[in-house]
Amino acid sequence: MTLTATRPAEPRTPKPPPPGRRTGGDANRVSRWQIYVPLTLYLLFTLVPFYWMVVFAVRPRGSSSLLPWPITFENFVTVWDGLGFGVFFENSLKVGVASLVATTLIALAGGYALARYNFRGKTVFLVAMLCTQFIPGAMMLIPLFQTFRSLELVNSLWSLVIAETVFQLPLSLILLSGFIRNVPVELEEAAWVDGCSRMRGFLVVVLPLLRPALVAVGSFAFIHSWNNFLFALMFVSSQDKYTIPVGLAFTLGEFSVDFGALAAGGVVAAVPVVLVFAVIQRYLVQGLSAGAVKG
Repeated sequence: MTLTATRPAEPRTPKPPPPGRRTGGDANRVSRWQIYVPLTLYLLFTLVPFYWMVVFAVRPRGSSSLLPWPITFENFVTVWDGLGFGVFFENSLKVGVASLVATTLIALAGGYALARYNFRGKTVFLVAMLCTQFIPGAMMLIPLFQTFRSLELVNSLWSLVIAETVFQLPLSLILLSGFIRNVPVELEEAAWVDGCSRMRGFLVVVLPLLRPALVAVGSFAFIHSWNNFLFALMFVSSQDKYTIPVGLAFTLGEFSVDFGALAAGGVVAAVPVVLVFAVIQRYLVQGLSAGAVKG
């Protein structure tokens, strides 16, 4: 009986694909022009109106140049001092900050209760909160006006703060309850074992982890109250209590429009919102991915 040794099979090298045929990896690969061209078109569509607003705001009156040269700040002086935009800016800032604080604090307490406690009617309550988001603010103007009139809050900035807080609370409650639910309860239990009360454990353990979520909720509340026009128009009648959106509307004359002053007011209204987003953008990204917290 003879034994014959067999030679090991040589590894085969894969044949290159024929020219013109894409492999699986190449088929899923997107070329750069397919990304940059749509992004460039969208960027132009977004920035061109802002560019025209800035051009009208800083170029001299009567000029039709596409480039704002020579640059003048006469329109900003007109709207800030002559039209009272300094007062409008202060009123908008007060309403925005007060709405931010009230919405964040109430949503934080309510979101913790929804995330950590089980009670009868919890699901119905959440569904009702979601359904309120389908109701336009214009439908609630008459009931709110009647309520504020009975409370003697008409023509007061507090009416705007209360209305903004009420309309921002449902979404803020749902968002914060979701963020808190994704924070492991074992972290709080460990703090309780170490002697912390529930309140102290929440402040020491949970609250620092919620910073991105709080920034997201607070920024949405501030920007919505800053840009809201309908409530400020209906609930405030004195010029010294106007906010910036209402002040911009009253720069329009009956027979003529001062485009330079209107554009300068638009720049004044847009700058705080742009600065807020520039500062908090990284916290917004973290807030949207807050569900990835692990214990």
